[in-house]
Amino acid sequence: MTATTSISFCDTTLRDGQQAAGVAFSVDDAVDIALALDAAGVDQIEAGIPAAGAHGAQTVAAVLQLNLKATVSAWCRCRLEDVDAARAVGAADLHIAVPASDLHIGQLLGIDRKEMLSRAVAVVAYALEHSASVSVGLEDASRADEGFLVDLGGRLSELGVRRFRYADTVGVLEPIGALERLRRLTRQLPAEWEMHAHNDFGLATANTLAALQAGFSWASTTVSGIGERAGNASFAEVAMAARYLCGRTLNLNAAELPALATLVARASGIPVPACAPVVGSRAFAHESGVHVDGTLKASRAYEPYDPADIGVRRRLVLGAQSGRASLRAAAAAFDLDVTEEELVALVEVVRSSAVPGGRSLAGSRSRHQVPAA
Repeated sequence: MTATTSISFCDTTLRDGQQAAGVAFSVDDAVDIALALDAAGVDQIEAGIPAAGAHGAQTVAAVLQLNLKATVSAWCRCRLEDVDAARAVGAADLHIAVPASDLHIGQLLGIDRKEMLSRAVAVVAYALEHSASVSVGLEDASRADEGFLVDLGGRLSELGVRRFRYADTVGVLEPIGALERLRRLTRQLPAEWEMHAHNDFGLATANTLAALQAGFSWASTTVSGIGERAGNASFAEVAMAARYLCGRTLNLNAAELPALATLVARASGIPVPACAPVVGSRAFAHESGVHVDGTLKASRAYEPYDPADIGVRRRLVLGAQSGRASLRAAAAAFDLDVTEEELVALVEVVRSSAVPGGRSLAGSRSRHQVPAA
């Protein structure tokens, strides 16, 4: 299988994102997030875990009632009762997570591979008998025996499963090794493959891109990468990197990404870091005189893509690193005529007035910003 040109996104903010410590979305929060994800163009929204209790069931039911363009799925453990709980709220698309590593099979469940395969076949067969669509997640796949993954996936394929999720459950993949490993897997077990990467070593986005290069056609992400422990692959990062670095086709409305990140930050209580790629407030902020001068002459000199692609504008910030180009742009923004000699003097005033710690000329906590370019 070769790398596909288009990518589909399954966003799991409402499931794995909500599993981040201290995060609890209300039903109203979940509805707002689902609507925003749909507006951004994700293909599938993993709405939650109906078997997790009344709140989980209510959340999934509420999202299912929204009549979204995106498919809405429910997450299930490899248990018959989880399938029944999903069916009870009206979910027709189920994702069933099957432990795949010996650590999870033996030490967590206390069974062997043969028994795990038997359970997986029974639960998936049961779900297929009652549900329109089933995808299977191979939990802790990155620490599983590759031969067992192929055997397990092959047996479930015989039942009719066409899509599998490869879960790097504790983020132990590295992209160079992952590329060849995942290529082998797609060749040995042809199917629709989805990458679900965790960020314990800061490699979730890189590993997701490696999976796409290996032939995977689905990316499992969360908004701003929120999730258990260090989180998951970020929707915005994967989307924009796949488009600009891998040349992939995306059916997304990228201009919705910043607002989506703000919405999830407010609902989760986890702020978007200022320097976060794509959606951070400083992602297109320039202060260094050399960079401002270069950006004003040719924006691609110091920006990988046009900020308008995600519906924002660059910011030119005045501070200790500012040069004449910054002051010239600031003067023009306020319709002020200044000479080159005055610019030189102004640069010295700005630089000497900027104090350690990031205080602006006026003493506020943020440096002065030139109106957006």
